[in-house]
Amino acid sequence: MKTSKKRSTYLLVTAIAGLCIAPMSLAQNGEIPRTANGKPDFSGTYDVSTLTPFQRPSQFANRLILTNDEAFGIANAEFERKEGNQVGTDPNRSAPPQGGDGSTGAAGNVGGYNTFWVDNGTDVVRINGEFRSSIITDPLNGRLPPVTDALRDARRAALGAGEAPRREGGANDGTAYWLDAGLEAPGPYDNPENRPFAERCIMSFGSTAGPPMLPALYNNHKRIVQTEDTILIQIEMVHEARIVRMNAEHDPSTIQKWLGDSIGWWEGDTLVVETTNFRDTPNFSRGSANMVVTEYFEYENSDKVIYRFTVEDPTVWTASFSGEYSWPRTDNKLFEYACHEANYALEGIMKGARVLEAEYRGEDPGGIANPTQ
Repeated sequence: MKTSKKRSTYLLVTAIAGLCIAPMSLAQNGEIPRTANGKPDFSGTYDVSTLTPFQRPSQFANRLILTNDEAFGIANAEFERKEGNQVGTDPNRSAPPQGGDGSTGAAGNVGGYNTFWVDNGTDVVRINGEFRSSIITDPLNGRLPPVTDALRDARRAALGAGEAPRREGGANDGTAYWLDAGLEAPGPYDNPENRPFAERCIMSFGSTAGPPMLPALYNNHKRIVQTEDTILIQIEMVHEARIVRMNAEHDPSTIQKWLGDSIGWWEGDTLVVETTNFRDTPNFSRGSANMVVTEYFEYENSDKVIYRFTVEDPTVWTASFSGEYSWPRTDNKLFEYACHEANYALEGIMKGARVLEAEYRGEDPGGIANPTQ
């Protein structure tokens, strides 16, 4: 097994190294797909999976460009991690301990996901031959700008009104911790509407539909269907379909949508899309109804689109921020995404919270007083 593993690692490094020396077919040579009226034709399917994070890891500071060795190291480390996680799960294992088994990320602290479900790519973002340390390019540190004082004060006021903060790191420790603020304190599981959109199968996980549209842990395919007056961007994750109306005006501000209202126009060979009219909690949940997102689609070569974006929301952040990453073409197809969280899991979440609250109050979950309290 070790020999096979080392050979696989070598092949991975060789494949990525080949990308570095392969000549690029730049957009300037005019060999990009075009429509009958001469505009770039972005129709097709793209696999946007990548190991490059949205925000830059602190060890890279203000450095956007990675060395080849750093990029290979990231790719190899992920390869080794996935290889190590391919070990079969013991069918006779016991249930996770109360509060979870320490799993992070999508595993949900109970070991819910293993490597079989993960499809987050095999390498980092590469634009014009340069490997990137983060999707965010501005600010220079590759991190989101600080939030405004007004937003910070509003969050503090909410806590002062009796809303219990989440446990450190947001982990569920198996207790009704929100009742620490009082037996009748509001909590994150009071009703289904408290739960995130993705958990209710309304919108995608991780802002894959955005805008801005970002990669996620899996289901990273996006399909573009383009006509002269309308562009549709179909998202694999939870099956959203963004509609971009070309050369149009925005809807009245009273018409608000989770994905916002998108209009587009051409600036040379660049497709520009501006989105406004968000609901109070948009699909990119870090923002607000006041958010404005401007996106740019441009070919690097006939097989790769560069997607850029700028986000402005003065009610949330002290400054705007921008980012970019590559969308390579793929021959794969988008498959139906059947979201099951809202079918069974949501009911289980609500019931589980009531059990934890009863235990916290010293009551029997079945409604009978607990004699041990």
